Order: sequence, then C-alpha cells, then structure tokens
Amino acid sequence: MARIIAIDFGRKRCGIAATDTMQIVANGLCTIPTAGLNAWVKAYVAREPVERIVVGLPVTLRGEPSESQKWLRPAIDRLRREIPDMPVEFFDERFTSAIAHRAMIDGGLSRMARRDKALVDEISATIILNDYLESRQYKTSK
Repeated sequence: MARIIAIDFGRKRCGIAATDTMQIVANGLCTIPTAGLNAWVKAYVAREPVERIVVGLPVTLRGEPSESQKWLRPAIDRLRREIPDMPVEFFDERFTSAIAHRAMIDGGLSRMARRDKALVDEISATIILNDYLESRQYKTSK
C-alpha cells in the first residue's frame, strides 16, 4: 500500500500530514509556506509511495463554500496539473482548527505553544486525515 497525505491549506502556510504505508495512522509531518506547496508535494511523492492527496475543504456551517475557497481551488488546480496522475480529493474540514486547539490544551501544551499557528495547521491536517480515514472505514463496513 501507499501513503495518503493531507493538506490543511492556508493563504500563508499549509499544514501537512501523512499516513503510514498501511494507512492506519495519520501523523503530522510539517508546515510549509503555501508558495512552496507544489514543490514540496512533488518532492515527497518522488521519494515516498503516495496513493492520493486529501485537501481540507473549508465550508460554512451551512455547508456552503467559504471565502477561503477562492484561493484554495486555483492552488489545488495547479497542483493537479503538476502531478496529473495523483488523485486529489477534497474533504470537509469544518471545526478542525477548534479541535486542534482543544487537542493542544488536552495535551498540556502551554499557552505560548498554542499560539504557534504552524503547529495548529499541522495538527489540523492530521485531524482532516484521521477523519478521512474514518469515513473510508465507515463506507467499507456498510
């Protein structure tokens, strides 16, 4: 099997997470500047077996496209053009930042550490990927 990577896209930086090769566990990898996203993904895909890329889709509480999508979609379209054989899918990312902050508090991180937006983005990508894995498991168990 191959890994699945998740991207928590932001205008300034992107949080990145990846599964193990058995696609059981999701781990945060890093946070990178958005301008370097395509180069980073291409390099990662070149050195690691990757099955697909999951991108957090920002939507409102009503399920409508959020304001962030006007930057997200063109950026992901560019990524798709650069890696045309790699499946890229969107996955609802509602509440991931709030859940990430809660995980940081529950994990005992100091208030100063919780201000690290890069860490929040990386944890958010991990949450997106965990939720994606759970949704696939749910679909296959029906």
